[in-house]
This record gives sequence, C-alpha cells and structure tokens, in this order.
Amino acid sequence: MGEGESAWTTAELKEVLDELHEQQTHSAGIVETMEIELAGLMRDSGDGAGQDQADIGASSFERDHELTVLSNERDKLAQIERAVIRIDDGTYGVCESCGNPIGKNRLMAFPRATLCMTCKQREERR
Repeated sequence: MGEGESAWTTAELKEVLDELHEQQTHSAGIVETMEIELAGLMRDSGDGAGQDQADIGASSFERDHELTVLSNERDKLAQIERAVIRIDDGTYGVCESCGNPIGKNRLMAFPRATLCMTCKQREERR
C-alpha cells in the first residue's frame, strides 16, 4: 500500500472490476465493428486498377488507421484481462517492475495500470 493508504476493500475491488468489465465490453464492441469494416476495406481495395493515385492513397491511409485503432483496442483488451487476473490472484496494485504499490488513486483513474508512477515515468523517458 502507498503511504497513508489502506488495503483494497471488497467494495473497492468490485468497483474496479465493474469499470474493467465496462471497458472490456466497450473495447470488444469496437474490435468487432473494426474487424468487419477492415474486412470490407480489404475486400474492396482490389488491385487499384482504374483508381487514381489519390483514391489508392486514401484507401491505404484509411486501412492503416483502422489497423492502428484495432491494434490499440486489442492491446487494451489484453491489459484488462491481465488486470482481472491480477485481482483474482491478489497481485493487483503491485508494480510489475519494482514490486512497490501502484497507488489507489492511480488505479482508480487507470485500472489497467501495471506500473507505479515512478516506473511509468522512467519507461516513458526511454
């Protein structure tokens, strides 16, 4: 626990789990929609015959953007799954890098966090 913090209560963990499940449902919906849209883009892209360069470029940009968003949402789903596992096994709230507490305020704001602020800042500076 961080200085001045108490252990996680059952109610607090339920609140975090509810938030994670809400995020999971939202992200899963985005992934499903994007996979359908991306399949359509891939199917409609053809070989580019008869299209001008601007159309080909716009299609390529749109496809790349969709792939990036899809990748980010899949990463978010994996982070959510990891957070739920950590709650279940009792390691939630412990920094994966240094082993110190992450801090309740950070976790309430960002329940998928796996690093304390010090380690996160160190990682971002790299």
